[in-house]
Amino acid sequence: MTTAVAAPFRFFSLQVVRTRRLGPSLVRVTFSGDDLYAFHSDGRDQSLSLFLPHPGQSEPVVPLDLGDGWWQGWRELPDDIRAVMRSYTLRALRRNPDEIDIDFALHTPAGPASRWASRAAAGDRVLLLGPAIADNRAIRFRPPADTDLVVLWGDESAVPAATAILESLPAGTRVRAWLEVPHAGDIQDVATEADAEITWLVRHDGSRMAVDAVRAAQLPAAEAPYVWIAGESGRVKELRRHFVGERGIDRRRVTFVGYWRKGMTEEQLRVAE
Repeated sequence: MTTAVAAPFRFFSLQVVRTRRLGPSLVRVTFSGDDLYAFHSDGRDQSLSLFLPHPGQSEPVVPLDLGDGWWQGWRELPDDIRAVMRSYTLRALRRNPDEIDIDFALHTPAGPASRWASRAAAGDRVLLLGPAIADNRAIRFRPPADTDLVVLWGDESAVPAATAILESLPAGTRVRAWLEVPHAGDIQDVATEADAEITWLVRHDGSRMAVDAVRAAQLPAAEAPYVWIAGESGRVKELRRHFVGERGIDRRRVTFVGYWRKGMTEEQLRVAE
């Protein structure tokens, strides 16, 4: 079933095609669907809302029959019935056949989405709220035309978006990137034509390694740098303060996105916001 939402977003009924473990903390799930032809995105950090079933359910429960009232209807369902909603970024979109990849970060202790992803198998059904228009407001990576240096930082929740961004950048683009993961086995080979220096940080104890590594780094000289920071909200805010306050980068050229907040579930974060 497909239901229109406020353009440019709509629901897509998808099923798992295959899964691939990328490392101890990351698994890639490939989805297909009959109406995925209508999914369009030009963004490499395209944000998506994924609705997952509870254990024992064959598909996620979202009251699509309510049309534009689906959100209120979904919120009013019992917690153990209402589909689990989580925000993810698009890792890849392919045609012929129409498929999308979403990379999931696995955590211990596992939350409902992490548990689902670790057990996902071909044929499992989900609902996706995603873009029907390629250029939409859920795309955050937007370097100005005069950008002469791209700076990226992301933790494991942002690695899918960051690596997709790196793969999309044209030859000659100067990039300095820091990607933080829990285990050395999570480090990936990134194919990019950009002039990119990528530093992988393996987090052993939840320390301030990421902030300290960025603060200690010497960036290439640039007249018009652009910064993209995504991941845990506390670190994202601290790094934004560093780039704007300590390095003097124009705050309008710093994109920062908190994908999660330490100690809070997505439901709690949604209420807090």
